[in-house]
Formats: sequence, C-alpha cells, structure tokens
Amino acid sequence: MTIPTNALPPVVEAEEWAAQLAELRAEEKALTRARDALAAKRRRLPMVEFPRAAAYRFTSDGPEANLIDLFEGRDQLIVYHFMYIPDGWCAGCSMFADSVGAVEPLNARDTTLAFVSETPWERLGPRRTEMGWRMPFYSCWGTEFPADTGTTTADGFGISVFLRAGDKVYRTYFTTGRSTDAFGNHWQFLDLTPFGRQENWEDTPEGRPQTEPYQWWRFRQDY
Repeated sequence: MTIPTNALPPVVEAEEWAAQLAELRAEEKALTRARDALAAKRRRLPMVEFPRAAAYRFTSDGPEANLIDLFEGRDQLIVYHFMYIPDGWCAGCSMFADSVGAVEPLNARDTTLAFVSETPWERLGPRRTEMGWRMPFYSCWGTEFPADTGTTTADGFGISVFLRAGDKVYRTYFTTGRSTDAFGNHWQFLDLTPFGRQENWEDTPEGRPQTEPYQWWRFRQDY
C-alpha cells in the first residue's frame, strides 16, 4: 500500500507532539470517566426473569444443557449470540471469537462466558475445533432461546448478560450492532492507529486508505 505523502500525519517537533498527545489523553481520561459512569448506570438496571431457563436444551460436545447449566455453577453469565448463517459463517462473529483469550480471569470473578448459536451442533462443533476456540460453545438449534433473546436468524448477533439466583435466571443487559465493537480487540486496536479501521464511514483525513464496511473482514486463515 502506497499512501500519498500529503495524506500522512504531519511531522512536528517532539515538544509539540507531546503537547497534542497530552491534550488528547485528557479527552481520553474524560471518556474513561464517562464510560465508568455508564457502567455504574448499567449495574443499576432492573432485570427480567427468564422463566424457561431450565427448559432450553443446548447441545455441545458434552451433556445436553439448559441455561442454568451454562453458568457452570457461577452467578453471572455472559452470552455472545453467534450469528447463524445457514450456508456459511459470519466473519464478524468469527473475528470476535478470535479476539477472546483466556476466560479464567472472568471465572475468577464469578462470571462465565459462553458462545451460543442457532447453528446445529453437527456444523458448529467441527467449526469450533477447526478455529481453535477455547471458550464454551453451544447450539440452541430448535429451541425458543433465539426468539426469547431477540437474536433470531433475521436479527443476528448480540451480547446478553444473565444473573442466577438459586434456580431462577434473570436477564440484566443486552446489546447488539456497533455496541459490541467495544468488546472485540481487533477494532479497538485499529482505532489507535492513524489509518483507523479504514472503513469509509470513519471521519478520516483525506487520502487515507478506506474501503466499504465489512469488505476487509475475513476468516483469519483467509488473510
């Protein structure tokens, strides 16, 4: 890739760079505090009971499970709703899964992370093995779970948070769309760079590389 010289960031003396960086870092600190305040508000959201938690039947490479089982004995459960595409795989969901590392730190804070998809297990299981994903994966094929969570084939993907109190399960949070970007480190790392995500919706200086959104997304073995 050759970038025109006039499209590159300007070159300045170290003192000016440090001054502008300090200004930006002050804005980042303000954003951090705003994000903390939003998280505090999220923690105060009401919740809704999921009365059919014990009735769902999820399949995996282990015994059949219900929603309570997905907690693995912990009190909090984060579910990534992995998009079901009947004749293929979602590159975005795969990129998100690729960005997940060790789940043990979550487990240490009484929290389980699980990926759930409408994709039948006979397809989903081999795909998980092929991609080397370590986190728990389950198929909810044939259950009402996608409809109950608003993540049917037509609606795609998202992140749900559940809380368990004894034998009762409650949903405390849900997000989808661009809001899930905050939890995938590929996008967050690119946001640190001068070229950004290189998608044409971004506010980027003229001449920087850009393509249509999603066009550059690939399964990692295809890059």
